[in-house]
Amino acid sequence: MNSATLKLYLPFGDPRRLRTAEISNWSGKSIASPRTDFDELLAREELSQAGVYLLLGTNPDSGRPAVYVGEAEVLGKRLKQHRDKDFWNQVVVFFSKDDNLTRAHIKFLEGRLIERARTMTRTEVLNDVPSGARLPESDRADVEVFFAKIEQLLPVLGSDLLVPIDSGSGSDADETWLACETRGHVAHGRRTANGFVVRKGSQAVEAERPSAAERHRWVLNLREQLIAEGALRKSRTGLVFTRDVEFASPSAAGGVVHGGGVNGLISWKDASGQTLKELEGA
Repeated sequence: MNSATLKLYLPFGDPRRLRTAEISNWSGKSIASPRTDFDELLAREELSQAGVYLLLGTNPDSGRPAVYVGEAEVLGKRLKQHRDKDFWNQVVVFFSKDDNLTRAHIKFLEGRLIERARTMTRTEVLNDVPSGARLPESDRADVEVFFAKIEQLLPVLGSDLLVPIDSGSGSDADETWLACETRGHVAHGRRTANGFVVRKGSQAVEAERPSAAERHRWVLNLREQLIAEGALRKSRTGLVFTRDVEFASPSAAGGVVHGGGVNGLISWKDASGQTLKELEGA
């Protein structure tokens, strides 16, 4: 990803409220807003333009992060129709400053956003059907550049929707991974910018520790959630991770592997037996 200079503007002086964002030498612009500033967002002149939008929140049925992706020829008019959706608490819109996004362009962008968000698996995509549009090759290349800027800008605006789970730089060398072993089960993981990732194919015990229900109920809830999502499945010997899973901390990852509370700084070790605590000099 190329380096970039960003311009953030806080109309109310509060970074948690409505803010605008631009990237140097990019024809696009973004506005992010909490639901509490929805009326202020709708009142902005830019919302008369065509663009794409993201409604970000939590699925009340699963408790997981959720997103609804949309497009509109008049952003403000379409967004007003989403007041009755109660899952979302943040909205982010993207549009062109020179008003050169056509209906086909925004349909294509909507499809790319839905596709990428589903691939990342971080967030439940609430759209019922995939979207998108066919574009001439030259137009598609231009809109892909626009999409790349959206990918670059979203984390700055507080959403990891399109950020891939960091499972390494492409190298599978054992020394780049830490291991967590318990009762014959082995999991592999590593630190990431957001916490700790456990690699696909890692193993976890099926039987949970008797003390976990009383002392570490949150670990059991996390395991139940991962099983419900299909990220953890039963195997002949226990449980196995069906995809890379990112956790908030090494202890959360280790707890899921062990079936109870553990100190992740000690339970994760490199190939020579050094703990994560020793490796980080803690």
